[in-house]
Amino acid sequence: MRYAIFSDVHANLEALTAVLEFFDVSAVDRYFCLGDTVGYGADPDACCSRVREVAEFTVLGNHDAAVSGRMDYSFYYEAAKNAINWTTKQVTEPNLEWLRSLPYTQQVDDVLLSHGSPLHPEQFDYIFSVDQADELADHFDDLVPITFIGHSHLTNSFVITPEGAQRVNGTTISIESGKKYIVTVGSVGQPRDYNNRACCVIHDTDRGTITFHRIRYNIELAAQKIFDSQLAQSFGKRLFLGI
Repeated sequence: MRYAIFSDVHANLEALTAVLEFFDVSAVDRYFCLGDTVGYGADPDACCSRVREVAEFTVLGNHDAAVSGRMDYSFYYEAAKNAINWTTKQVTEPNLEWLRSLPYTQQVDDVLLSHGSPLHPEQFDYIFSVDQADELADHFDDLVPITFIGHSHLTNSFVITPEGAQRVNGTTISIESGKKYIVTVGSVGQPRDYNNRACCVIHDTDRGTITFHRIRYNIELAAQKIFDSQLAQSFGKRLFLGI
């Protein structure tokens, strides 16, 4: 079985389209989305509709929660708050209702899908560092073998044992029995690891591998849509830099 796993589309239709085209020619069997379909980009409604069409399971991201009225976003910085307000007006009621219905986590066999840390998924905590991943070691027995997360827009991944956490490097991770893994899948629509290509993951359960893929897309068009909207210009500029 080959799982297509993607996250943080952030209303970037051009990036989402490129990633789905890649998945389509990669013989994947099931599609999972780790949330934040909306926010920052200019095509929130179209991205919601497309993700709803393809993803067997989608979990709630913090921007999804803010747009659908499921969390207080008053502490967001001004441009992000304005983006939430603008996005809410762009999304049709059926897609808003879909966002309101999304779960915080979803387990599929021996895999858990979560936007942020699985310890308190409703808090959308980040896992950037080994120290943060170390906190999961105390919950080793409660973890499923592989937890896929998004949220940070990075590709930090960690292997967890009862003794602690270690960072896992490389574009392909080989799963070892008896260990637990936290895999941050990167961002489709707004990468922040200084690589401006869309990021996604394929998990091959037969081979026991997780592979990161970077996909080129039409950044110029995605950015121009932002420039032509009421969204902050910086949201478009950062797409070129991958920050």
